Order: sequence, then C-alpha cells, then structure tokens
Amino acid sequence: ENRSTTMIAAFARRARRDACGAMRRALANTAMRASASASASTSASTSATTTTTTNVQQFRVYRWDPDSGDEPKYKTYDVDTNDCGPMMLDVLFKIKDEQDQTLSFRRSCREGICGSCAMNINGQNGLACLTKVEKTEKGAQTIAPLPHMFVVRDLVVDMANFYAQYKSIEPFLKTKSDAPANGAERLQTKEDRAKLDGLYECILCACCSTSCPSYWWNSDKYLGPAVLLQAYRWIIDSRDEFTEERLANVNDAFKLYRCHTIMNCSKVCPKGLNPALKIAKIKQMVA
Repeated sequence: ENRSTTMIAAFARRARRDACGAMRRALANTAMRASASASASTSASTSATTTTTTNVQQFRVYRWDPDSGDEPKYKTYDVDTNDCGPMMLDVLFKIKDEQDQTLSFRRSCREGICGSCAMNINGQNGLACLTKVEKTEKGAQTIAPLPHMFVVRDLVVDMANFYAQYKSIEPFLKTKSDAPANGAERLQTKEDRAKLDGLYECILCACCSTSCPSYWWNSDKYLGPAVLLQAYRWIIDSRDEFTEERLANVNDAFKLYRCHTIMNCSKVCPKGLNPALKIAKIKQMVA
C-alpha cells in the first residue's frame, strides 16, 4: 500500500511539472507573437512613411512636332522620382503615362540589348534604360535626342543613313569555297573565336557614332565608329574569305581616315566596347 501511495505521489508531481512546463511554453509563444505583431506594425508604419516621402525633380525634355509648325523647345516636367523606377526610361514612361501622352521616344527591351532608347542624357549619349536617375541632383536634368541627327519627332531620330552605312560593309559571312559537306558548320579555333569578343556585342545603338565630332561633320562620307567596329568584326573572322575586299572597301580618306582618335566613342559605349582601338587596327591592316 505504501508503495502504491508513493507511485501515485510521483505521478502527481510529474503531472504538475508537465502542466507548469506547458503553461510556460504557452506564455512564451504568446509573448513571441505579440513581439512579432508589434515589429510588423512598426515595419509597416516605417514603410508607409518611406513611400509617402516625395522627391520631386525637374526634367527638361526636348520636344518638337513637325506637324505643329512650332520651333523645337525644351519642356520641363516635375516628376516624383521616389514614386518612379530608377532609370531615365522610367521617368519618360511616367511623364508619358501621367502628364503628356504626346511625348515620343523609342524603347523596346528595357535591358540594354536592343539599343532603341539611345539618347543624350545630361550631355552624354547613353541608353535611357541603363542610365540611372540622379536622385540627389538639385537642378533640372536634360534629355535630348542623339546629337547631329535628323529628328523625326521629340526624342526619335532618323537612323536611315546609319543603317545604310552598316549595310554597305556587308555584315555577313562571305566565302569563296564550297560549303562543307552534309550541311556541316564552318569551324574555327577557340583562339580565332576569341578574337570576336568585344566586337559582336555591339547593339548598333549609335551612341558612339553620334558622340564623334568627325561623324557630326562628315556623316555622309565617314562610316563612323559603330560601322567600322562591325567592319573589323568581319575582317578578322577566320571563316570569312573576303578579307582583302573588305579592307579595300573601307580604305578611303573619308570612310576610314576621318577618325582622329578623339575617343568619345569608347567613352560612351553602353556595352563597354572600344571602337577607337578597332579602327586603329584597321588602319594598321591597310597601311
């Protein structure tokens, strides 16, 4: 009987300990939930405060409508850059969507691949989708079309001459030998393939060519940095068999030698390419 009584007392003590432990865990969980709720409330309050903070900046945008008969002008727009994406292209979208639907500009990929949104931003050529808004800038920021190009409307320029020059260098593989049997590829070594790096990445945005003073004054004759970079890409391709003909095509006082190595082209290229270096190499090959 004494043994039974002892066992019952032991079970009772264990039950009391378990009950106390469960109560402590419940209280701890309640405290943690309360703390998390308070933290979430504070975070939401801080976020709300952040989103309501405005940063209104001014943007001077080149405007010209050929159908209106008015002279070209710059129009200033106030944009809250805290309620906008981080890039200049986002600013243009916000202006067009919320303030002026007549604003015209080219854009496509928004990833720095297509080259459509090339324009002059704060005095330097670049892609609007890759150019960040200077949110600490106090003065007005300026957006204009590519310099020394015929303007179609607003920020849209006429690229016809640029593309005609590109076509003139025949930017495709040309061969004299028969094609490999069974439709096989024309192979090249890894070393020859590596020579094309820094060339094929060009997206033909024309940022480099329209930053070149020589191209400004002689765009009807001088091929410009972008086109000469592409010419060099095919000149050194080991699979191409018209190297001499390609060199002869660009060996001209205006087509090639209007380049005076000013280096503006290499400075503004949004892909980090170096057209000036490649033009110098073409000059060496034709010398």
